Amino acid sequence: MDTIFLSEVKVQTKLGVPEWERMTQQTIILDIEIGYDLSKACQSDHVNDTIDYGAVVSRVRETLQENSFQLVEKLAEHLCQLILKEFNALNVKIKVAKPTILPGLKALGVVIERKLS
Repeated sequence: MDTIFLSEVKVQTKLGVPEWERMTQQTIILDIEIGYDLSKACQSDHVNDTIDYGAVVSRVRETLQENSFQLVEKLAEHLCQLILKEFNALNVKIKVAKPTILPGLKALGVVIERKLS
């Protein structure tokens, strides 16, 4: 299996357990790995034979503008399911990091991986 990766995608969204934290948008950082069979694209050199990376980033930004989450876990699951369904990925691994949210931490977050079922 082949992997498409998108590193350090910065996105604005409303996220957090306390209500005050969801009152304004904050920046989160995403690392996304998408499992996909790239063999056809390697031969054809045509974007229709792969996943349009820009479309993935646009769709991620759009859904995070439309939705608010309390937990990074739920946000990560939402994005995994979106990419699996809308982009026909074989599997998706997402790291969600909330930078500088707690004193003394560079970031906190989760990494989850889901497969097409």
